[in-house]
Amino acid sequence: MEKQEKLEEFFTAAHRFKNEVAELRTLALACGMTETYKWSFPTYMVDNKNIIAINKFKNHFGIWFFNGVFLSDPKNVLENAQEGKTMAMRHWKFSSLEEINKTEITAYINEAIENHKKGLEIKVNRKPKTKIVIPTHLSITLENNNDIKAAFNKLTYSKQKDYAEYIATAKQEKTKLSRLEKIVPLILAGRGINDQYKK
Repeated sequence: MEKQEKLEEFFTAAHRFKNEVAELRTLALACGMTETYKWSFPTYMVDNKNIIAINKFKNHFGIWFFNGVFLSDPKNVLENAQEGKTMAMRHWKFSSLEEINKTEITAYINEAIENHKKGLEIKVNRKPKTKIVIPTHLSITLENNNDIKAAFNKLTYSKQKDYAEYIATAKQEKTKLSRLEKIVPLILAGRGINDQYKK
C-alpha cells in the first residue's frame, strides 16, 4: 500500500477520534509542512526532517513533537513520550474535539518548525554493537537447517538480537522449545519477533 493510501486510510477509517485527527491534520498542513507516513502514523516534515506526527489510540489522540524537548511549553501540556527512554520526543495528548485550541496548537507547531530551522536537536551517541550470543537451542536449529540459518543471517542485527534474547530469557526447557517453534516461521519469512507490534 502506498503512503498516500495509508494516509487516507488513517484519516477515513472509522474511529472514535476520526474528526479530531482530521482537525489536527488541517492545522499541520496549514503550517506548510510536508505530509508523509512513517511508523504507522501521519508524519509532517520540513526539509526532510520530522517535526510532528499525529496519533490516535483507544482512549486518546495527539501530536508527537520529535524534538519537543526544546519547546517552551507555556501551557505545560507536553509529556515525555517514554520516560527514561525518550530524550527528545514530547507528546501532547487530547481526549476530545473541545480540547483542540487551534491557536495554541499552531503556536507549538510553528515553534517546533523554528527550532528545526535553528538546528536544535539532540545528538544521539549510538552504542557500539555487542556480539550476539546465540543460545544453545537456537544455535542447534541454525546449524541443522541451512534454510533457517541463511534466513537468520539475512536479518538485521537488532532482529537477530531480539530472537536470541527471546530464547535465552525463557527459564524452562519446554518454554524454550515452544518459543523456538514459534520463531522459526518468522525467521524464514524474514520478519522480526516484534514486527507485529510495529504495524
